[in-house]
Amino acid sequence: MARKYSKGAAKKVKRAMHERKKGTLKRGRSGKKVTSRKQAIAIGLSEARAEGKKVPPRKKAKKKS
Repeated sequence: MARKYSKGAAKKVKRAMHERKKGTLKRGRSGKKVTSRKQAIAIGLSEARAEGKKVPPRKKAKKKS
């Protein structure tokens, strides 16, 4: 079975998690500190996607009808 996420993507997420724990991980435009684990993971995956690493496409929110 093939990897879903590349090793490079895993490194990006690992770095983001360490920065969050140290309190140095910042959000995009607002520049506020990130405290959420989920948001730290999302930032790491987003950076990996931007570099062209193997990461599944972002999930889109479903519309309520």
